[in-house]
This record gives sequence, C-alpha cells and structure tokens, in this order.
Amino acid sequence: MQVLRSPPTSKSSIPRLPPLTLSNPSMVAEHTPCTLHLSILPPELACKLFYFMVDLSHSWKRNRWWLFDRVVESPHRTSFFVRKQGEDNSWHEAAQYWYNGRPTDPPEEFPALMEEACQYIENTVNEEMLKRDRFPLEWTGHEPGEKLWHANVAASNCYEGAKESVGPHSDQLTYLGPYPTIASLSLGTTRTFRLREVVPSDEVSKRHPRTFNVPLPHNSLVIMHAATQESFKHSIPPQSAIDLYRPLYPHPSRPTSPPEPSNCRINITFRFYRPDFSSNSIPRCKCGVPTILRADMKNRHDGKADKYWWICYAGAQNDGKGCNFWRVMDMKMEDRGPTFADRLGVASDNQTSFPERVTA
Repeated sequence: MQVLRSPPTSKSSIPRLPPLTLSNPSMVAEHTPCTLHLSILPPELACKLFYFMVDLSHSWKRNRWWLFDRVVESPHRTSFFVRKQGEDNSWHEAAQYWYNGRPTDPPEEFPALMEEACQYIENTVNEEMLKRDRFPLEWTGHEPGEKLWHANVAASNCYEGAKESVGPHSDQLTYLGPYPTIASLSLGTTRTFRLREVVPSDEVSKRHPRTFNVPLPHNSLVIMHAATQESFKHSIPPQSAIDLYRPLYPHPSRPTSPPEPSNCRINITFRFYRPDFSSNSIPRCKCGVPTILRADMKNRHDGKADKYWWICYAGAQNDGKGCNFWRVMDMKMEDRGPTFADRLGVASDNQTSFPERVTA
C-alpha cells in the first residue's frame, strides 16, 4: 500500500498582485522608496521653464546605441546639463559619458530658469532627507552648514505624444555612487511613472514583484530616495491616449496670444555626482573607455552587504563589441568616501555586513 503524498507547492500558489495606481503622495511613500510632491514650483516659473525647455528640445537628440547586433534608438529626445561651479570643469567628461557609456556632445550649463527651479527642489530634497534613515554607503562629505544634497548635473528628456517612452531600467551609478538620491521634475502633460521591484533571489519563491503606477502631473516632483536604484526599475510606458497640458500663461514670445495646448512632457532629473566618483577615478576597461557601475539588484541585503560591479559598456558605441572586463567595486580599496559608515566608525567596505541603517 502506498501512502499518497501531497503534491509540492507550485509557484502558481504565490499570489500575483495586480498593478496598483498610487494616486497621491501618501500612497507613493507607503509602497515605494520615493516621495511625491505636487505644485513644487511657483506656477509661473513652472510654466516658463516648460516653454523654455520645449523650445530647447527641438535641438536635442535621440540617443543611439548598439544592442546585440543592431543599433537601437531611444524613443524620446534627451540632453544633459552641468551646473556652473566656479572654474570646476571636472564633471564635463563624466557628463559626456552619461548615457549608456556612449560619449555625447559637451553639456550645456544650467539655464537661468533651471537654476531658479533647482533652488526650490534642493530645499525640498534636503527637508525630506532629514526625515529618513540613511544607508551606510551614502555620501556624507558635505562641510558643516552645507546642504546634505545639492544638484550639480541634470538630465532632461522630452516625451512628445502618447507613444514616446523609456523602458524599465535602473540608473547607472557610475558617478552617482551607491544609494543616490535623484530628484525628477515633471512639466507639461501628465504621464505615468511606473515602478517595479526587483525581488531578491532569496525571496523569489515567496513573493512576486508588484507594479506601481504613479501619474505625474505638471509641476510635480518625484524624489527617488536611496535604495530606489538598488531595488526598483522604473519606466515611462507608452499610453493609448493622454490629456493635453493647457498652460495657465502664454508663451513669453507671444504674450498677447492665448496659451496653446501641448502634448509634451518635459522631465528634468537633478542629480548629485559624488566627488569620490569623479571621472578620473572611474576604471577603464580593456576597450579604453570608462566602465559603468551597476548594483547587484538580485542579491541585495537592504543596505547591509550590498555589492556593486564595474563592467565594460563599450559595446554601446563600438559596433556592439565590448570586452569581458568585470570587477567588484570595493569602497575601501578604491579609497572612496566619506560615507555614513565612516562617520559612525563602522566598517565602510561595501562587502562587509553593516549592523543596520544609519539614523542621521
């Protein structure tokens, strides 16, 4: 007589939660490592900056790179800006390699309207950072009295119409370093910002990732706090239809004409490029170009023993041909920092276990 055994639990028994729309700031904060801030700029400034960036965007390019054996083109136009900081031009080389390791045109400096908007955004980001715990590998090299976070570069994108988009990705950490904070400003028509967690390998048998959709209206700011790039991928998906943005103010060049509706979304992501990840400190691969830094998203440990690696990305520009360069980043051996771990006197090696997140 045979004893019948219960069939093994199948993966299908793990519930798959449907996509969830996060329609207000409290829902965004509850379900993701991001915060949402509405009406972040004075209305007239937001409208002027939108008009200015749309006019600039006509000269922006669609980035192209090799993927496997073919050239692909980004489905939106993009550009890059560097904040003027005295005579310091150290980030200009880094800025030229900002997109997929492919060299781009030399960056422009922040226009006056962008600089004005950045002041409001920096204040909000710093207020929010004071509310949360810090991760051990976050930067803490600011001088007494300085802001915890300040933007020194900005990437800008123009999505025209409902079909222009960007696929799921996490931002390269090459010059941002581990656990960056990125402030993303939306101007113009409302588009959906989609977040989907990368479930760690030791949890895939227990749960499925969930997709979160965040509608981003005109003059809204999403702060992607530390751990977003390590644990989530984000995208702007194509949509079947969009609502036109109807400006409150006329175009500055046509002050007597009524404002015209627009199907464009301008996105400006303000970033802090860390001094300890300056362009001259980035390893170069066998192809002779700067490598890129990626997080080990599937084997993360919530800031306690996370790993990052430098990899060749020359294939993005070299007819799809790169080299096999691959190296684990070692904060201590590469003399990077100071970090919050250094500040508290705990181990600063990114491959060493940390006791817990650090409270600022």
